[in-house]
Amino acid sequence: MVAQRDDRISPEEYLRIDRESLDVKYEYVDGHMYAMSGGTRDHARIAYNMSNLLDAHLDNSPCRFFQSDVRVQVAESVYYYPDVTVTCSSEDTPGGGDTIYHPQLIVEVLSPSTEYRDRRKKFVAYQACPSIQEYVLIGTRYQIVEVFRRNTDGKMQLYEQFGPGQQVELASIGFTFPIAALYRRTDVPEQEK
Repeated sequence: MVAQRDDRISPEEYLRIDRESLDVKYEYVDGHMYAMSGGTRDHARIAYNMSNLLDAHLDNSPCRFFQSDVRVQVAESVYYYPDVTVTCSSEDTPGGGDTIYHPQLIVEVLSPSTEYRDRRKKFVAYQACPSIQEYVLIGTRYQIVEVFRRNTDGKMQLYEQFGPGQQVELASIGFTFPIAALYRRTDVPEQEK
């Protein structure tokens, strides 16, 4: 009989390693850790623009937004670092810890190296997290924003795709903004080339 090696680690061990890491963040899925990679200038700028829009909108709200330095637990054995997260839960109190447990809105800025995972594996995990009401994917090859919204059956489905000149609507936080504001000071073309 051949013994199989199990390289899985527990969620507690993952959290210990991730918290002790000074220069690398790790995502965790079903016992396995994955180092996060860096992004492009456009990716960083889009995430920054989204954060600025949310900061102004949520200023007098019980909801809070967090950038990619805050871990989000979407299942017992799944932790991600989304580009932007909004929580409106009093259980995710400001200044309290390094993990969000009740995200309401998740935003991922797509890149060639992460798009497949954001659209497939992460989408499935986010859909299984009942507190998430909207999942937003922002393109970097050209200007497009896709908003997935939880329907009355509890499933996440594509609500709408927004392009140049349109207003993006995020119903989960009562927010509408011009798509141009997301792409301000980037080199992302309006149309696919």
